Amino acid sequence: MKEKIVNFLNQKISHIVVVSLLFFVTIPAVAFGFWYGYKSVTELSEQINSLSKNIEQIKTELSSTTVAFEDNISRTQESLSKEISREKENLESKLSNVQAEVGSVSGTVNTLEKLSKTDPELLQKYSKVFFLSEHYAPSRLAEIPNEYKYSENKTHLFYESAYPYLKNMLKTAKTAGVEIYVYSAYRSFDTQEALKGQYTITYGSGTANQFSADQGYSEHQIGTTVDLITTGLGGSLSGFDNTKAYTWLLQNAYKFGFVLSYPKGNSYYIYEPWHWRFVGVELATYLKNNNKYFYDLSQREIDEYLVSIFD
Repeated sequence: MKEKIVNFLNQKISHIVVVSLLFFVTIPAVAFGFWYGYKSVTELSEQINSLSKNIEQIKTELSSTTVAFEDNISRTQESLSKEISREKENLESKLSNVQAEVGSVSGTVNTLEKLSKTDPELLQKYSKVFFLSEHYAPSRLAEIPNEYKYSENKTHLFYESAYPYLKNMLKTAKTAGVEIYVYSAYRSFDTQEALKGQYTITYGSGTANQFSADQGYSEHQIGTTVDLITTGLGGSLSGFDNTKAYTWLLQNAYKFGFVLSYPKGNSYYIYEPWHWRFVGVELATYLKNNNKYFYDLSQREIDEYLVSIFD
């Protein structure tokens, strides 16, 4: 019995020793395992933190690069936009200059073409000191209808291109209740010579020279001048300046391109309120607005209006 107890105790002691040995062996192993695991986790955590920092740094650098890139793009676009605008303005300016030059050339060509078709004599001064060739005659003359003539028995001719202006003036006056008729119009060199001869015989050369031009010096030879008359004067031009017709002409003739050639105080002939010359609406309007007469201007000034005489 004692032997069994001793064997049992020996077995227990052996078990306890084994268990103790296992404990002392396992504890360090477990501790080492925990330490190793902790160390691994710590290193992994540090690596993760390092990677995170690297990622943030990369993000920051990328963000800065993106901002710089976008700013660069913006500046480039702005620079290109300004350059394009400058180039556009430059091209538009060049185009405008070219158009202006083309317009100027075109205008000059049109002006020259109009002048080539316009009789240069139409705005020349012809009174005593300005001579018109005996061979000159208007290129085209139109016959004035009876309704606009004072005497239906006489034939009166007027410069064809200027006739519509004369017609409109006489019609407008009649509509306003003013009777104005053509007493005399175009006279050739020979007709003027014969007329001056008659006046000289009747009144003497001194008196005739005061109111009648010699052949070649008369505005009537151009074909754009008329002597006008109204009713109530017994067929005489004398007293025309006291009529309603004369007052109407002073106020309205310029609208149709007509001007009074020989006003009071002129240095060429006696005052002739019936003597009206077509010079074009533009020149007539200028003279009216500036209180001037045709012979007040130099020939050079007058010539500037030749191109627009029938405008």
